[in-house]
Amino acid sequence: MNQYSQRAYGCAIIKAVNSNYNADFSHRPRTLPDGTAYATDKALKYLIRNHWVQHLTGERDYVLYWKRYDDNLKPFGLDDSYEHKFSKIEKKTSKTEVIKNLLDCLDVRTFGATFASKNGVSMSLHGPLQISHGLNRYPVSEVYAEQIGSPFANNEEGKNKKEQTTLGTQYKIDRAYYAHHLSLNPSNLTAHYQLDGIGATGLTGEDVEKIKEGVRKGPTYYDSTAKSGTETALLLWVTLKDKSQLVLPSFVELVQVSDDETIDLQLVTDLLAREGIKDAIERVEVYHEPSTAVINLPAGAELKNLI
Repeated sequence: MNQYSQRAYGCAIIKAVNSNYNADFSHRPRTLPDGTAYATDKALKYLIRNHWVQHLTGERDYVLYWKRYDDNLKPFGLDDSYEHKFSKIEKKTSKTEVIKNLLDCLDVRTFGATFASKNGVSMSLHGPLQISHGLNRYPVSEVYAEQIGSPFANNEEGKNKKEQTTLGTQYKIDRAYYAHHLSLNPSNLTAHYQLDGIGATGLTGEDVEKIKEGVRKGPTYYDSTAKSGTETALLLWVTLKDKSQLVLPSFVELVQVSDDETIDLQLVTDLLAREGIKDAIERVEVYHEPSTAVINLPAGAELKNLI
């Protein structure tokens, strides 16, 4: 397959209703000092990887940065995960061979990797797809706590402690719309593909479709107690013409969400219509469910179903 060469920009809007899309270490939804809810890029990458592993035939073993366990349920280390698919890294193993194997993995071709083997091979690969932190664009969101009980005894020491069942707390956000900016530059890994002996084509058109599918479906398909109620509300994908060197700013603060949950793309539309920008765009795709109200779409945008 031929290497995909076109650059693209986008925005993924992740909706959370009575959910906890991305918790901090206190188990509360993450917030900035001013109280604005946000999510890290890692939260979305995890859901994309999970979709690839669970729903794309043949990708389970080709997602390297994924939690795996041995027969004793002990988590794999990085070298274990590498050896699970490839061979053990020996002193004679060349760096080129390791790079070739890493680039056989869909998540490495997409997100890049920091690889530091205990056997002495270390490298950093700058991935084509960069994802920003997600910023909540919904006007008013509230974090709340729920007390939950367990049927099992409390194991803490102290008077009457072991005579009580365990109590806990879980945190949710009532309603939030997290906007992540997306930037795709396939040439980020070009130098690695040009090394002698690599024999790979780089990011392909099929890979790009898998990326878009992961963004569209990953948050929606993933179901857990914490993330139940989290789903993708919209994916905006702007493909530039081949060889275009246009650089677009982040879409995050250009996306507006009203208190009635209408997503307004007017500022994005204004940006894409500017002289010097509109002529560099090949196509604009907007994926969303009909139940999601989206207004002021870019002219000529292709409307597609999210799922």
